Amino acid sequence: MREAYPVEEAVGIEHFVSDGDGVGGRLRASPEDFRVREIERFDAEPADADPGAYAHLVVRATLREWDTNDFAKRLADALGISRERVSWAGTKDKYAVTTQLFTLRKIDQSDLEGVSIYDADLEVLGRAGRGLEFGDLAGNEFEITVSDPERPENAEEVRDQLTDWADESPGAVGVPNYFGQQRFGSRRPITHEVGLHVVRGEWEEAVRSYVANPYETEPEDSQRARREAADAFAERDWQTVLDAIPPRLGFERAMANQLVESGGDGPEDFRAALEAVPSNLQRLFVNAAQSFAFNRILSERLARGLPFHRPVAGDVACFADEVEGLALPDPDREQRVTERRVETVARHCERGRAFVTAPLIGTETELADGEPGDIEREVLADLELAPEDFDLPGEFHSTGTRRAILVRSDLDMDGATAGSDALTFEFALPKGSYATVLLREFQKTDPAEE
Repeated sequence: MREAYPVEEAVGIEHFVSDGDGVGGRLRASPEDFRVREIERFDAEPADADPGAYAHLVVRATLREWDTNDFAKRLADALGISRERVSWAGTKDKYAVTTQLFTLRKIDQSDLEGVSIYDADLEVLGRAGRGLEFGDLAGNEFEITVSDPERPENAEEVRDQLTDWADESPGAVGVPNYFGQQRFGSRRPITHEVGLHVVRGEWEEAVRSYVANPYETEPEDSQRARREAADAFAERDWQTVLDAIPPRLGFERAMANQLVESGGDGPEDFRAALEAVPSNLQRLFVNAAQSFAFNRILSERLARGLPFHRPVAGDVACFADEVEGLALPDPDREQRVTERRVETVARHCERGRAFVTAPLIGTETELADGEPGDIEREVLADLELAPEDFDLPGEFHSTGTRRAILVRSDLDMDGATAGSDALTFEFALPKGSYATVLLREFQKTDPAEE
């Protein structure tokens, strides 16, 4: 198997499954080259519905080059409300054109009149009795252009290899359902490192890792600020830590400001510093640690040559629902695969009705048996993780779940011929799966050089 790049290995992605040379080229030469549109399972009442019964205004936003968290804060500021009153179903890439839903609690349509946010178009769809949640997202449709491909004609060979590897029908492809670089920080992939410290109860180390750990792929002035913060951190000089961090690093400043206020004397103070950032970012720290372990498990399964498109004895499979042509694995509908049941479950997998899973470790996670279980236990032991470690306070607590190890999709390509100056991919993926994980197989480029 073809080895991954070092920056991918740092987040647990160790291999490519296609051996063919990639097309090269660039992603996101402009935001318009990366278009994402949500597929939701969320119904809205008319906009004039009773706000007493339907307290949430439902808005569709088309955003150009907006981080979802940053946009939510900007929208909340424009409306003069707390950011906690803004909800959404999925976080999107910043360097893209994205279309997704937001709900605004206790906001009327008239409150949006006169609200203008740069590179954001808002459309009121109606009202709802509750805010959006992650479960309301079914998946995403993508239209992505790779600019200036060096070898666009290679795309067909890669597609054939991905079809064969996942035992798919012509036109469809499959890849390991890795968590992509964005999960860990595209420019500074350290979110899982923070999460591992949190899970181990190393609150001070978690704050230091987030605030004062420079990364070579971030801007030089950010690296310099973090080095200054690291020196002040060692001296427990929290005011100097705060002064070193530029305003654009708002979450880091929020942590440092909390340390200034508390004095930063013990574990409770450092935990409070982590809790100074939005609740979804607190959850992301632990989620990133779980994602890193998941990626490591998938890489080890690949290295051992175990299949992804069908189970082996000991696996845990889950059944799937279908929404707008997407197969959505449901981890709440699990089945352990015994030797006697392997072929029966394999037939369900072939038809897209079931998927083999691996754990996102948490307090209620049960591991697989047989060789898949051996892989899971070995990776978790290497990372010094156990289910009980996730019995944590507040937003850091996680019961865990299981996740499909294979993601498949029908794929349309345009421009896959020699001399083409752009190669366009159109496909849809279930929620939680990453377009970049599919595209990395086609490009074979180093993410550190993008």
